[in-house]
Amino acid sequence: RRYHYIEPCRNHVFIHLSLLNLHLCNTALITEQPVAAAVLHQGFATDASPRAQTTAAPHKEPGRPEKGSYHVNGNNGTICLLASMGLQLNITFNSVSQNKTVQEVVNLQPNVTNSSGSCDSDSASLRLTTDGEKTNLTFVFTLNSTSNKYHLSEVSLSAAWPDMKEPVSARNRSLDYLRGTLGYSYMCREKQILNVAKDLSINTFQVQVQPFDVTGDRFGAAEECQLDEDDMLIPIIVGAALAGLVLIVLLAYLIGRKRSHAGYQTI
Repeated sequence: RRYHYIEPCRNHVFIHLSLLNLHLCNTALITEQPVAAAVLHQGFATDASPRAQTTAAPHKEPGRPEKGSYHVNGNNGTICLLASMGLQLNITFNSVSQNKTVQEVVNLQPNVTNSSGSCDSDSASLRLTTDGEKTNLTFVFTLNSTSNKYHLSEVSLSAAWPDMKEPVSARNRSLDYLRGTLGYSYMCREKQILNVAKDLSINTFQVQVQPFDVTGDRFGAAEECQLDEDDMLIPIIVGAALAGLVLIVLLAYLIGRKRSHAGYQTI
């Protein structure tokens, strides 16, 4: 056996027992002998072998979805529906990997999304398919021929993703979103949440859609949503308030100046 002295270790005692290295405080004895591994630290023993710890990666919400442009051709080959929007799905399903019910927020990618649909005199549909038919999202618009107003009346989704225990299907035929006037397009720059079913809602961004009476390949004049109008109203109100404040200060200054001149008399 070989014995060597080493530097003090400040009250730490280490026993590395793959080749048995004994380190003692102030004087240290090193010997070699195969034994099991352990570490002693101030009289308490702990296992020195590293243990792998797995931590689930935190769920990361996707960013703002990319805006896609879609259209539907009618029976005569001309465009009968135009749509431009960013879409984000909020969908709840049973996860295979996590073995529980989860909610995922997924952006639709326009570059891998195909559009199709159909148009009638009082209804028009836009069907978006992505992921090789694994996700199918359909919007149905209805026109009231009496009032010449249209709205989004139905949304349906079918999804069969690899992590789903079973396919998800959701449908609602009694919606009342994206209301517009015949010959005009509906526009909303702000984010909107379309609640479809218990397990599905859709976030829309920078929407412009015209489901009826499309001329050529361009949108008609836009009718802006209430959210956009409210967003424009705030700076108008603030500007009016500032203008009123400036006017009050100016009037107060003129009145004060007039009174100061009234205190002098001509000799």
